[in-house]
Amino acid sequence: MHNINQDGPLRGVRVIEFGNFIAGPFLTRMLGDFGAEVIKIEMPGSGDPIRKWGNKTEGDKSVWWATQARNKKCITLNLKTEEGQRLAKELCATADIVVENLRPGALEKLNLGYEDLKKVNRKIIMVRISGFGQTGPYRDKGGFGSVGEAMGGLRYVVGTPDAPPPRIGVSIGDTLASLFGALGTVMALFSQVKNNEQEGQVIDVALYESVFAVMENALGEYFKYGIVKERTGSILPGVAPSNIYLTKDGKWLIVAANSDNLFNRLAVAIGKEEWLEDPKFSHHEARGQNQKELDDLIAAWVKTMNAEEVLDIMDQNGVPSGPIYSMEDIANDPHYHERDMIQEVADRDMGAVHMPGIVPKLSKTPGSIKWSGPAIGEHNEEVYQDLLGLTEEEFERYKESGVI
Repeated sequence: MHNINQDGPLRGVRVIEFGNFIAGPFLTRMLGDFGAEVIKIEMPGSGDPIRKWGNKTEGDKSVWWATQARNKKCITLNLKTEEGQRLAKELCATADIVVENLRPGALEKLNLGYEDLKKVNRKIIMVRISGFGQTGPYRDKGGFGSVGEAMGGLRYVVGTPDAPPPRIGVSIGDTLASLFGALGTVMALFSQVKNNEQEGQVIDVALYESVFAVMENALGEYFKYGIVKERTGSILPGVAPSNIYLTKDGKWLIVAANSDNLFNRLAVAIGKEEWLEDPKFSHHEARGQNQKELDDLIAAWVKTMNAEEVLDIMDQNGVPSGPIYSMEDIANDPHYHERDMIQEVADRDMGAVHMPGIVPKLSKTPGSIKWSGPAIGEHNEEVYQDLLGLTEEEFERYKESGVI
């Protein structure tokens, strides 16, 4: 590990990012939040395409970029040149972790694959995120998060039966892969430190597998009973009541009272104690069989009141419930602010930028946001001259030749 001036549980860990878009960079963002020194490598001139993603940009920055690249150091390096590959190897020789989300084999073509880097740093841990993994017949297929969501089984079960499978609204396939990749990274680091291992390893994360891993009971029910999980809209078939309901003032709420104890509380809360004696609703299996009838009855009751009234009754009786929030609702919610989940970060180019806070919250070594996404090549001098020891003349020569 290294004496890097960062706070957090990953202080002393250096990460090199050969990534773009979401999956790899989101993983390194999480590591950076918790104190790792993340050095992101971008192509000179263009940089990561996500710099300009989103609804609006200011110069070469978007709010998406400011959030995705927070706590990172950004350098430029042309990996298609021999000099660029040599500098990349020198950088990886000082690092603990390399993260990449390129197509399998891409780094090998640049002489920067795991076997290449092992020669300069035997302990290097390489995290490789791709559409279908580093092996198998689909290895070379292109695979964005959307494809992973489709082939991992998630898109098939999202939406209503009478409509095509919709997009979820965020790049959940990418972020799931990032989370599994981060877990693998921390496990590999822990194993290395705990067991004093002198050799690193490869963490192979596939987008489709990351999605498939969270598909709950769908696979087991298919093999055991031949059941294919289908789109069911806002309900969980056979589990009731757990649905969305429209209030008098036109707001959607979720009420989830899908256990016998919770249903008893709900019935008492809304003055429907007779439901507890009704054989159609008196136990879990019966409620599942009469799900639509029960949902219609609850929907009729909810429609007589405003959202605030319904939620107050649910809270007083310990029934899980909540409003369906827009981002405007989240921005004005005191709980989000109390738990520092809405943080304002000063950005040199964009002014104040708001971004999600740190998850998870560690009591002793919490993460933090130190700066927003940097400009292209903002840390070139620091990394190349201070870390790698290039002279001023060497640095200028590499700049002029387009290597950095």
